[in-house]
Amino acid sequence: MTTPTTAITAIAQQYTRVRQQSIRLCEPLEAEDYTVQPVDDVSPPKWHLGHSTWFFENFLLVPNLPDYQLFDERLNWFFNSYYESQGPRILRSNRGNMTRPTLAAILDYRKHVDRAMEQLLDRGEATVEDLTELGLHHEQQHQELLLCDIKYILGSNPLYPTYRNEPDRPTVRQPHRFIPVAGGQYSIGHEGAGFRWDNELSRHDVLLQQFGIGSRLVTNGEYLEFMEDGGYRRFELWQMDGIAWARTLPVKAPLYWYREGDAWKQYTLNRGLADLDPDIPVTHLSWYEADAYARWAGARLATEFEWEVACRQLQPDVPRHGNWVEREDFHPLAATSLDDHQLMGHCWEWTNSAYLPYPRYPRPEGALGEYNGKFMINQMVLRGGSCATPGSHIRPTYRNFFQPEKRWQFTGIRLAKDL
Repeated sequence: MTTPTTAITAIAQQYTRVRQQSIRLCEPLEAEDYTVQPVDDVSPPKWHLGHSTWFFENFLLVPNLPDYQLFDERLNWFFNSYYESQGPRILRSNRGNMTRPTLAAILDYRKHVDRAMEQLLDRGEATVEDLTELGLHHEQQHQELLLCDIKYILGSNPLYPTYRNEPDRPTVRQPHRFIPVAGGQYSIGHEGAGFRWDNELSRHDVLLQQFGIGSRLVTNGEYLEFMEDGGYRRFELWQMDGIAWARTLPVKAPLYWYREGDAWKQYTLNRGLADLDPDIPVTHLSWYEADAYARWAGARLATEFEWEVACRQLQPDVPRHGNWVEREDFHPLAATSLDDHQLMGHCWEWTNSAYLPYPRYPRPEGALGEYNGKFMINQMVLRGGSCATPGSHIRPTYRNFFQPEKRWQFTGIRLAKDL
């Protein structure tokens, strides 16, 4: 056994913190909340707890810790998400049908793996450092998904239960304006040290024309104006697929908006069902809705390259790389103020860019090549991070991606304009 390096010791400390955070996020739930799956996109909370544990067992402990004993080899079928190389797995849509393994068994599974990971990291082998860090960032992604899925589970329940009773932060509605960004040649993508996902590589140059970027996000009140102007009926504002999708909506409004008489209500995690606040960012929109609104407003969505360049210019102090900074100032339940020049941390911002590999994209070999690379089709890029995004994922180069109809994430709109 070798002496653990400073880096390994730091990773071991972060391992404990990240793993505990997943449990804390689930503390407000009732036992019944852990298993349900209202729609295919939403995974039961107990599945997230098991899957993130399976990742460490399958990719770190089995190949690297001598004499490691699987907690239960049958769990591979339950908690393998989409890794074809790792064998058969449950259909995503059936995750909520499994009452077993029980929550108690999954919590025991987490403890079993955590004890083994402590042994592995105590060995001080630098070869496991990068993969452990990746596993922690993977679990943090699932923590964000946990909050999104919990919101759908509670927000689609007619009782509209609150997740936690927390006071809202005051909002400040700044006048909207377009901030000019000069045209020219710019470098895009990750560079240097620090954690990054493979889809942030390789750094390359792009040529941009002069454009303007919205000084803040679109608000509930502004989106309501679009709705009242017949926005969901005006086919000329929508892409063909988009208007066909919009016509299927039972409620022609963002997700979690509900009409009561002449007033709109909105479900939020910390208030339950409450009056719509016109001065907070509109969230839970599809790309179709964001694109239609932008056209209605006489603007457009920024490309992901424009967004990254604007972010670097307007928020130069934001770290370029993933780090382990805690974001105590961004509570995952609280509304945040709409300050000028703040491009990160409110909600994920849809861009007008398809999710495709960068030039010279280094798709990893083996199972980890399935993490991002095989999803680079039929999806759109989002940038910026949301109020539910861990601090270590808030950086200018982070590329989130979803199909254009998805809106259970904290997704919103920032406008752009040709100048």
